[in-house]
Amino acid sequence: MSSSKTKTRFSDKELQEFKDLINKKISEAKEHYNMLVGSLSHTDDHGTDDTGRTFNMMEDGSETLSREELAQLASRQEKFIMNLNNALRRIENKTYGICRVTGKLINKERLKLVPHATMSIEAKNAQNS
Repeated sequence: MSSSKTKTRFSDKELQEFKDLINKKISEAKEHYNMLVGSLSHTDDHGTDDTGRTFNMMEDGSETLSREELAQLASRQEKFIMNLNNALRRIENKTYGICRVTGKLINKERLKLVPHATMSIEAKNAQNS
């Protein structure tokens, strides 16, 4: 691929693939968030009659987590959902996957692993050094 043909944005088809991936991640993240919030409100009540198997497994492990740790996990999950929603907005604006530092496309494999990324690995490493 010659430098004059360097892609400046992902195709609509690629954006749709990322949109599907992000929507799936949002759904999973909301489910996890709801479990954390549910666990927070049930820490004094160990009855799990009305909860699913996944929640019961989490409930067993969460007995060792403090309310503060659960609240922190829920807060992080909420931020993750917000970042994923922001990524959906960038897809709609067709600016998704463009590094906010370099202006170049972020590696597709990186976006599959971290779909809400706004910086390329190079930009992120430069920021951390």
